[in-house]
Amino acid sequence: MAKTIMIVDDSASMRQVIGITLREAGYDLIEASDGKDALKKLDGTKIHLIVSDINMPNMDGISFVKEVKQHPKYKFTPIIMLTTEVNQAKKDAAKEAGARAWVNKPFQTKTLLEAVSKLILP
Repeated sequence: MAKTIMIVDDSASMRQVIGITLREAGYDLIEASDGKDALKKLDGTKIHLIVSDINMPNMDGISFVKEVKQHPKYKFTPIIMLTTEVNQAKKDAAKEAGARAWVNKPFQTKTLLEAVSKLILP
């Protein structure tokens, strides 16, 4: 059975690129356009990993991570921040909120898949 990953990014083209990479690696996907949209989609379905952007409208990635970590069913779900953000304070805030890894955009397919495979348990 394939593992499910949620992609949270306000850029449809970025969700498409990430989606192609992860689908080709055998993962099932749930896509969301921002933090608020993603929270609505946390409906009890088992999600093995979340990949989230930081800078998004309506609810940014750090606020989203904080909300996810308050949700009993998802508080232990690993989260990768995938972003163009290079600000160390933002990285620290994401880590403090509960993010487990940081991958810079534009990303290398190998780098993203390595981060995913380290955080998704077999």
